[in-house]
Amino acid sequence: YNMNYYIADTHFGHENVIKFSKRPFGDVEEMDKFIMDAWNEVVGKDDDIYILGDLVYRSNKSYSYYLSKLSGKKHLIVGNHDRAMLKDKEAMSYFESVEDLTMIHDDGIKIVLCHYPLLEWSGFYRNSYHIHGHIHNIHNEAFATLRNMERALNAGAEIINYTPCSFKELMKYNEIFKIGGIKA
Repeated sequence: YNMNYYIADTHFGHENVIKFSKRPFGDVEEMDKFIMDAWNEVVGKDDDIYILGDLVYRSNKSYSYYLSKLSGKKHLIVGNHDRAMLKDKEAMSYFESVEDLTMIHDDGIKIVLCHYPLLEWSGFYRNSYHIHGHIHNIHNEAFATLRNMERALNAGAEIINYTPCSFKELMKYNEIFKIGGIKA
């Protein structure tokens, strides 16, 4: 039985994100190793993993270095820092799908996936969910609005302990985040 997993904003190779998002890592090597190990512990080779943008940024390693080591059937929802990767043919060969915005079903629930948080999405008034990234763990204007939106879920790496998670786990992590329990 294959599972769906979600993660956004891993920022593999990006030294500055450690400071910017107050990540608990000494350096980029430690961060990359932690996230890759956590990913491969959770995601099986036949599982679908939805990457909600900003996979690799400013790394001195190739996109394929990371992609070749990460398990699962990878689906990229394009983030603002993924544009260069889209031009890399080898990197693109690791993805089952690449979309700016897409709709899936998980456990019978309709979910709209987009890197950027949306205010309304397809099926909004019919109990569909929205999974996004982009805002990391920042308590900004978007956060202030999203915290009151029960069916908008942030899959940012900082929110989900740097580990891809299931839809049910994502809901639990977001309950903690939305009451202000996870801060940058």
